[in-house]
Amino acid sequence: MSSSLDNSKPIFQQIAEQIEDRIINDSLREGDRVPSTNEFAAHYQINPATAAKGINQLVDQGILYKKRGIGMFVAEGAKAQLVKKRKDQFFESFIIPLRSEAEKLDISTQELKDMLERGTNHEN
Repeated sequence: MSSSLDNSKPIFQQIAEQIEDRIINDSLREGDRVPSTNEFAAHYQINPATAAKGINQLVDQGILYKKRGIGMFVAEGAKAQLVKKRKDQFFESFIIPLRSEAEKLDISTQELKDMLERGTNHEN
């Protein structure tokens, strides 16, 4: 678990996103048990109902499932589902605005590709 929460979004959403991140980066795999609402509550010193809201959001999406009396677990196919969701969000949040700005500046698709390549080569 990350050691801190921020005030930019609701705590329950941050809890859900932390679990999602751990599934995407393979620190939580399909079938693994996730921390309980009480563990999240104790770690972040928050109300267990707040932690439960984040976890239940993932249950509703089919990312987690409950084993009665045992806890919450990562569902089969959760990583693939989350990667697709995040790619869709990436497209909406970054690619569409990028294309829109590129059109305003009369930047061609090839120029955009060249810029992306230049950025990649610049990091190395």
